Amino acid sequence: MFLIISTVLLASLATAQYPEGSRYTPPISPGRGNWSQAYASARQFVCNLTLTEKVNLTTQTGTGATNTYQLGIIPRVGFRGLALDDSPTGVRGTDYSSAFTAPLNMAMTWDRELIYAQAFANGAEHRDKGVNIAYSPVVGPLGRAPEGGRNWEGYSPDPYLSGVSFGLTVAGMNAGGTIAVGKHFVLYEQEHFRQRIEWNSYDLPGVEFNITEPYSANTDDRTLHELYLWPWYDAVHDGMAAVMCSYNRVNGTQACQNNHLLNGILKGEMGFQGFVVSDDGSQHSGVLSSLAGMDMTILGETSPNGVEGLGISFWGPNLTQSVLNDSVPEWRLDDMATRIMAAYYYLGQDEGFPELNFAQGDLDTYGHLYPHAMEDFTQINQHVDVRDHHAEVIRRVGANSIVMLKNTDHALPLMSPRQLAVIGEDAGPSLFGPNGCADRGCDNGTLAMGWGSGSTNFPYLVDPLSAIQHRALEDGTVVQYVLDNYDTSLIDSVVSQAEACLVFVNADSGEGYIEVDGNYGDRNNLTAWMRGDELINEVAGNCSNTIVVAHTPGPILMEPWIQNPNVTAVLMAGLPGQESGNSLVDVLYGTVTPSGKLPWTIGKKREDYGTDVMYIPDGPEPNLNFTEGLFIDYRHFDQAGIEPRFEFGYGMSYTTFSYSNLRVDAVDASNASIGNDEPTHTVHSQMTANPTICPHHTTKLNASAYTFPSTISSVSDYIYPYLPRNSSLTTGPAYPSASVYAERSDIPAGGASALWDDVYIVSATISNTGETAGQEVAQLYLSLGHGEPVRQLRGFNKTCIEAGKDAEVSFTLRRRDLSIWNSPSQAWVDVRGLGGDVGVFVGASSRDLRLNGTIPAMINAKNGDHGGTVGQKGHSSLTTNDSTPFVTELSDGQPEVPVVTKRVL
Repeated sequence: MFLIISTVLLASLATAQYPEGSRYTPPISPGRGNWSQAYASARQFVCNLTLTEKVNLTTQTGTGATNTYQLGIIPRVGFRGLALDDSPTGVRGTDYSSAFTAPLNMAMTWDRELIYAQAFANGAEHRDKGVNIAYSPVVGPLGRAPEGGRNWEGYSPDPYLSGVSFGLTVAGMNAGGTIAVGKHFVLYEQEHFRQRIEWNSYDLPGVEFNITEPYSANTDDRTLHELYLWPWYDAVHDGMAAVMCSYNRVNGTQACQNNHLLNGILKGEMGFQGFVVSDDGSQHSGVLSSLAGMDMTILGETSPNGVEGLGISFWGPNLTQSVLNDSVPEWRLDDMATRIMAAYYYLGQDEGFPELNFAQGDLDTYGHLYPHAMEDFTQINQHVDVRDHHAEVIRRVGANSIVMLKNTDHALPLMSPRQLAVIGEDAGPSLFGPNGCADRGCDNGTLAMGWGSGSTNFPYLVDPLSAIQHRALEDGTVVQYVLDNYDTSLIDSVVSQAEACLVFVNADSGEGYIEVDGNYGDRNNLTAWMRGDELINEVAGNCSNTIVVAHTPGPILMEPWIQNPNVTAVLMAGLPGQESGNSLVDVLYGTVTPSGKLPWTIGKKREDYGTDVMYIPDGPEPNLNFTEGLFIDYRHFDQAGIEPRFEFGYGMSYTTFSYSNLRVDAVDASNASIGNDEPTHTVHSQMTANPTICPHHTTKLNASAYTFPSTISSVSDYIYPYLPRNSSLTTGPAYPSASVYAERSDIPAGGASALWDDVYIVSATISNTGETAGQEVAQLYLSLGHGEPVRQLRGFNKTCIEAGKDAEVSFTLRRRDLSIWNSPSQAWVDVRGLGGDVGVFVGASSRDLRLNGTIPAMINAKNGDHGGTVGQKGHSSLTTNDSTPFVTELSDGQPEVPVVTKRVL
């Protein structure tokens, strides 16, 4: 019923009027189901399976085995298995599906409703294609270095903005019917040296890589929690049912076999209920990854070829043998399978879920179901159209994400100009078509998506030139254009005749397995590509009304041209997906008033950021040291006193806004439900444990009972759970008695429930002082002291206000928003109990802060007395009977984690 209702509401969005004032409120709710019921169903299912059937649930069938990633097919009980696919921009490798805006653009909207709406649409399309599990959304990378290749797949280097966006995307995709896989856990912040084989195979001029391990991201415990883990708390709280562990090492230990990260923090501290899946090639061990908390391997081959048709995997037959020889306890296998099936039942996929109806990466109608083996020629694609009305959602997200950085003398919006010049390759279509390069691994024509596994096929791509020409027909505007960035004489001739000149530039990036113009995933620089800076200055030298449009995966440096008086307007459009041109025209002509805000800082020079990609390894086992700690992006600029070109949170409008009447009201303590959250937010923590999931464990027979059945004809390159014929069992090392945590305990999802208690409501009045309706993103920042950044985002509210009208906006501060991580106690500590007032700032950006106030400390630092009330005039009082600072600890009674891998922190 929920899915039907949501679809109707989404359709209403598609047909609604587009201009400001027409707001859409989707049904935002955390998760879809009930974890307790899901676990009960999962146990019943799993405990009816044989050992090899359980192994089948954990191990994908292999890269070359079938046309689509699959696992868990169990004919005996009529289970069709699970299908998995990318990506955050749409269903990967198929047709008749949408190409959504990049998650970067979702963050640029600062609009909770639109973030959820696009996530719901993406989840629904995956579901309707028969995909159970989608590898999306992304918050690793967070965006430590602006050059990072996959930053565009995520949201923002600010953990709060990323956390809200991440949680809403998880909730939206879940509501759409697909298990959202949060990735990549954790500290995966660059493409260089993420995989040994990948980077050793590259032939760079004058450079020879010989790394023996992926890079290790090394950071302190406080930075880990307050920056890189912060968004994961949001996603767990909002119903995340699956997590993908990352390629890199973390403080010396491979992420996918990192006991402290997976068992200790994710499943223990956060109370994560779902399963942990590897990335393609991120699993580096069999037994260790099992004991450390990994539950599913995607692909996982150690070799592309099998023995007797058995794909060689760290798991598959090796996991079967590991259980039989006591290297891995059988209850751990039960736990893996139960977690996977719990996610399946949590989203209600056991009822009415569509059959898989496409073959990933193969658009032919007929083909081999097992292409490497050339077996089972059949229909592999039904070409099901799942797009619904999602183009309108994409168009609206694209328009609302455009950030206007400059608008001199009202150069925009355009008002039926007599003649326009459109300049730059980025304005027009690619000669190869929108899908002409595999996984979008090139930069030809207009840029609307980055490259790599986070990409998808475009059903079409509306380029800016086509959309502008369409609008020009209505206005009678003459449109001349040059799409060759290097034809200077023709460009000079065309722009000298125009009333306004639109110059399009871009920069691209993506995943490390693809190289584009010498950029191996990560960007080599922060400048515009294809002589973009020179192109802008050339046009501006011949046109006094030059409007720049940039399509980029992150910030670019603008110093060569931003202060040129002939550059009258600048629009940052991100990577807007299939409706790119339409979204842009909506803003250019004022159908939509620009309301996007920067989700990162634009510096004046590259060195201003204080972080960068490691391009040359420091040894065979590269170490990427996060010595900057908490201070990345605007936090670093503020701390170092560096003036940015455009600060975090900045964005202009066609109207103006004023701020007044700040109020900081304490929430009545009687409404705070410490340890007693609402049922939708509180669940039991199913940690990797030693539970009696299934009462009857496998009787350890000889190997012949688990060898490849003679009744099955094997398919080459397909990973089966059976041991090779004529196998014998070798006794393995007994698993550590304290290898994982103790019995299941009552820990709410997302950590201790009190972290989510509302403690303050901050309110303000915003007035539209201009002559047109518009949306303003009011932002709340806190100064917490105690070694924290100067200011950090802790709230935002996007509100549509008619011209001459006022609106009341409010921000809810939770206890976690006032807390910092204390490493010695391994706890979150409320700073109000540490002495010193908390500064409160509300404004239009991180440096345009119009209002300020304070939240008083609970302790008088001078004499140690505890303050019981908030004594500000007109504020409700908050009384606490707690004589100590608020602290949430890990569950009592948990044994020390074993030394099966290096201790992380």
